[in-house]
Amino acid sequence: MADMFEDYRKQNEKKVQSSQQPLASKPEPEQFPQGGPAGGAEAGQPAGDRRFEYLYRGAFTMLKVKLDAGERIKAESDAMVAMTANVRVEGKLEGGVLGGLGRMLTGEKFFFQTLAAEHGPGEVYLSPAVPGDIYEILLDGSTDYILQKDGFFAGSDSISITTKMQNLAQGFFSGEGFFVIRAGGRGMLFVSSYGAIHPIDLAAGEEIIVDNYHLVAWPENMSYTVEKAASGWISSFTSGEGLVCRFRGPGRVLIQTRNPKGFASWIRHLMPAK
Repeated sequence: MADMFEDYRKQNEKKVQSSQQPLASKPEPEQFPQGGPAGGAEAGQPAGDRRFEYLYRGAFTMLKVKLDAGERIKAESDAMVAMTANVRVEGKLEGGVLGGLGRMLTGEKFFFQTLAAEHGPGEVYLSPAVPGDIYEILLDGSTDYILQKDGFFAGSDSISITTKMQNLAQGFFSGEGFFVIRAGGRGMLFVSSYGAIHPIDLAAGEEIIVDNYHLVAWPENMSYTVEKAASGWISSFTSGEGLVCRFRGPGRVLIQTRNPKGFASWIRHLMPAK
């Protein structure tokens, strides 16, 4: 995963240097040369020597990762779909018992799985548990990211996945709980969602309001507050929105197109009454 990280970083540095697009512009396909949000083989791009690739973009996205000999990648438990015969998979309790318990408070599983290529290069195929998309975030070691519950999917073995306690207002009203996932370090991070993932880039001072249950990930140093969706409490709750998060740039917020709470309510409505 270290080589993957460096290849991705260098290619994106070249794109940034040659691009004249403003911060808030929509990413173009060529900005993701290794199969990013607008790329992938189904978009007509040749596979080439990409280190990772998204297959079947949409509700049932699968991630294909190429590993050099000795390379390792970690993923959420039970994410492996297939792997070449020379890849070894094992359970890993990162951060010890306390780290595992902390992740469970955020909706993550107690153990991760680690996949390592032995005696030559290998390939692994990974899929999340729920229908939805996968998105990559390049961590450069300077900025950590906060993820929604169950938002971590996979990443370089060098990145750290820990928990962070929110303040009283954010924990009680945000819908994410008092503990959230924090991803840090240097490497590639893959997050998953329920529904498609859409990035929103905010310039300095620019604001966006996001429904709590549509959040996927955001930089830890990005300013945000929890507030009513409408001017009054009655309108906020009768509108079906309740509380929302107001983010202020600069930074990138990742949102998902579907609301898991809304889907759960729809399922309950269809179930026969006891």
